[in-house]
Amino acid sequence: MSGVLIVVMAVLFACGVYAMLERSLTRVLIGFLLLGNAANLLLLIVMGEPGVAPFFGAAASSEEMSDPLPQALTLTAIVITFAVSAFLLALIYRSWQLGQADTVEDDEADRAVREGTADVDETMDVEFEIEDEDDDATTDFVGLDTSPITVLGSRDFGRLRDDAPVDRPTDRPADRRDGGEDA
Repeated sequence: MSGVLIVVMAVLFACGVYAMLERSLTRVLIGFLLLGNAANLLLLIVMGEPGVAPFFGAAASSEEMSDPLPQALTLTAIVITFAVSAFLLALIYRSWQLGQADTVEDDEADRAVREGTADVDETMDVEFEIEDEDDDATTDFVGLDTSPITVLGSRDFGRLRDDAPVDRPTDRPADRRDGGEDA
């Protein structure tokens, strides 16, 4: 195990955490990439001495083989780092489109929490009360004139066939399950 790899890994972790604490989304992305590379170095250090590829029959004993678990975890870490980086790039691009900046600004609730003037329980558990005349309504489409779906039946159109199968129980006798005629 190389001491240089341990020092480089520690520096990458420290720089990554420091960069992620910034307000700029670009610096958060750079910090996340540094953390991903530091995690890959950690897994490389944990793997230990390199050995023979872990295939059946490649080595005389299992002590000569490399441990395949850190290799699989490194590959997984690379994929996760790539996916989160792509997501952060999309956030940065959208933030730049909307405000020509990639910094995250404080809003009133953040300032109130920082100053200690906000009641944290009320801030976190805000319940919106709907002030409506009709409390029984469960949808925005209450009236027939605003309903987006109209159910048509055979009474509405003379040529409409309404013989589609339904999942309602019928009044058939129990002995007609096989579809045959009555005896």
